[in-house]
Amino acid sequence: MRRLILPRSAVHRGPLILVNGDHPLTETGTPELAVVDERFPAVRLERRAAVLLAACIQAVGGWSEIVPVSGWRGRGEQEAIWAGSLRDHGEAFTRAFVARPGCSEHETGLAMDLGRAAAEVDFLRPEFPEEGACGAFRRTAARYGFILRYRGEKRPLTGIAAEPWHFRYVGTPHARLMEENGLCLEEYVPFLRRGERRVRLDNGRTARVGHVPCWGARTELELPDGCCQVSGDNVDGFVVTVWE
Repeated sequence: MRRLILPRSAVHRGPLILVNGDHPLTETGTPELAVVDERFPAVRLERRAAVLLAACIQAVGGWSEIVPVSGWRGRGEQEAIWAGSLRDHGEAFTRAFVARPGCSEHETGLAMDLGRAAAEVDFLRPEFPEEGACGAFRRTAARYGFILRYRGEKRPLTGIAAEPWHFRYVGTPHARLMEENGLCLEEYVPFLRRGERRVRLDNGRTARVGHVPCWGARTELELPDGCCQVSGDNVDGFVVTVWE
């Protein structure tokens, strides 16, 4: 066993942080970024997420049909998108489809809007249909750690209307658990608080996932030797993943 001591600020960092209107980003800065598709060098994601997104597109033979539309955005870009949408589309549309600056997953580098390749692609609402490579990507995404972040039936929880083009990287065991249990990210930590979960992965390994609340200025964790991940949830604690 090994001991890990985490400061309270670590609650706001990691690939599983919840970012929405009630839980804005408190940590600012630019993550380590990588390009997903060399044809679109300005569209980037956090490095590991970029590698896995490209692998998923490759797995479904999607390079000719799927294009990255919008990945990481700095705060200034998100502010410009919010203001431009208010001006061009009004408040109701903007609140339905655009997150407020500081409350956007795009600012983490973990979210990507994808579209079907066309002469013109709508930046705010790109087409990403159920058929073809787009549909195959949607059905395969969890195997590579991505979730379809905004579903219509989850809008009362997420505050965002259905966005079939918006995918969020959370990591393979978490994407599988959320998909198998019909959960959005807002529901995931409450789900883990009810008890540790196990998920069997495609490679035959098993991952154990649990939640540890943050206590005081520092939280001390006892972790087994081997492969583990600790991510803040941006709410009140940490998601601990152990690969067996």
